Amino acid sequence: MTKTYRIGQIVPSSNTTMETEIPAMLMARTSIPPERFTFHSSRMRMKKVVKEELAAMDAESDRCAVELSDARVDVLGYACLVAIMAMGHGYHRVSQKRLSAHTAENGGEAPVITSAGAFVDALKVIGAKRIVVVAPYMKPLTELVVDYIRNEGYDVLDYRALEIPDNLEVGRHDPSRLPDIVKTMRYQEADAIVLSACVQMPSLPAIAKVEAMAGKPVITAAVATTYAMLKTLDLEPVVPGAGALLSGAY
Repeated sequence: MTKTYRIGQIVPSSNTTMETEIPAMLMARTSIPPERFTFHSSRMRMKKVVKEELAAMDAESDRCAVELSDARVDVLGYACLVAIMAMGHGYHRVSQKRLSAHTAENGGEAPVITSAGAFVDALKVIGAKRIVVVAPYMKPLTELVVDYIRNEGYDVLDYRALEIPDNLEVGRHDPSRLPDIVKTMRYQEADAIVLSACVQMPSLPAIAKVEAMAGKPVITAAVATTYAMLKTLDLEPVVPGAGALLSGAY
């Protein structure tokens, strides 16, 4: 019997990638098991990726969680890694708990996954301790993200801040540039490569190429979020063509 799962996404208003990459991965599964997915979003205002706008945007996430619970979604994904990490160490746990409580209060209780929490958990799943990170943010925000990751117990050996301040431009970044960016990094010493520490920077088309080039597992914020959603829904976390984490090995 085919079952349909409702996927809720809390999305920055200028994000154009989360609603393409997450559905692309989940829809790629539909040729295998008897399941279908529908996708439902609520948006938080944000145009420039700066700390002040991120904090104001995060305050809107409560409203978004309630709106999505009106649709009785099965799982919610908070689609902005840097907004969570900019709020201080460990904030993904605080956010997930608070937003889940809002869905319960509204009579539509559903688990909430943040892309930040999913990302941190994914590193543990693949057993990576030493990583290199590509991020689209300005350098101060990238350093804040790196510090957050290090506080979770991981060693960031190297990182690249692409310094794209406008969130729409982040969504327009050409993923075919990512392999050459990775080539300039100390990935040889790493356990894994974080190809995009941002759910707005497209990366899905480059994952297989970078894994083949580097001989290392590659994860992205969007891949980690998809893995976490599938595990939360008690579905096998397998997506063809989405890299090591979703290969079935974990």
